[in-house]
Amino acid sequence: MARLRAVRVAASAALLVAGSAWGLGALLRRQAAIARRRIGKPLGEDALDADRVWRRSLPGAPLELLVVGDSIAAGLGAHRRKDTLGARVAKGLADALGRPVRLRTAAVVGAESSQLAGQLDALPGAYAPDVALVVVGGNDVTHRIPVATAVAHLSAAVGRLRQRGAAVVVATCPDLGALRAVPQPLRRLASAASRRLAEAQADAAAAAGARVVSLRDTVGPMFLSAPEEMFSLDRFHPSALGYRRTAAMLVPVALDALRAAPAGNGAAAGRGGGGA
Repeated sequence: MARLRAVRVAASAALLVAGSAWGLGALLRRQAAIARRRIGKPLGEDALDADRVWRRSLPGAPLELLVVGDSIAAGLGAHRRKDTLGARVAKGLADALGRPVRLRTAAVVGAESSQLAGQLDALPGAYAPDVALVVVGGNDVTHRIPVATAVAHLSAAVGRLRQRGAAVVVATCPDLGALRAVPQPLRRLASAASRRLAEAQADAAAAAGARVVSLRDTVGPMFLSAPEEMFSLDRFHPSALGYRRTAAMLVPVALDALRAAPAGNGAAAGRGGGGA
């Protein structure tokens, strides 16, 4: 009888856990639907084309800047091309180095880490960027891609960029807990998931030879404290100010990566135009 009672208690406990898990899952699915309705797609799915030579009037051959990744890398949310992340970084590098910077944006709105390979495949075979910026991860979290899978794709992309001779800067997954349009407890779970991915990205990117910038640590507090100013109208992508603040954290790291580049390649040659 004692054994039978134990079996019944265990079975009841298992049913309770299963019911709780089902209930939590249903709640999170409802909250995800609410977040999608709140955010919508008021910005569309196409970022502005900011690819050009920035600070063209400066002397010297342009430094080649490549930006790959997701909608943040593409600059979705900026209403002027000069306010996109790529343009902000290009102008910051040009001002610091005293030479023009040619921006090439391969980033795609909605991209996961698995799509980095396709973005690199689409580049001309002879294209050799001096510095490459990788911003990716948010869609891996929202699409529930396993961390190990996402990180493996990122590491492979960094390796390919290094093979092209680029100094590489990886901006890790931002804190999705800053998204006020996402209700609780889904927002807490998204924050924890984005932290786990960002930490794994940092380790993998550094091991592959990239410099790392934690968006959670550097600009995350700004998005948390001033969401009305830092986010665009969809409350999901950065505003012009959000991109400006983000670029300000990336430019010094990109300059350090360029200075550390081996002598004789395009990146090292770019150091002659001026200091930070």
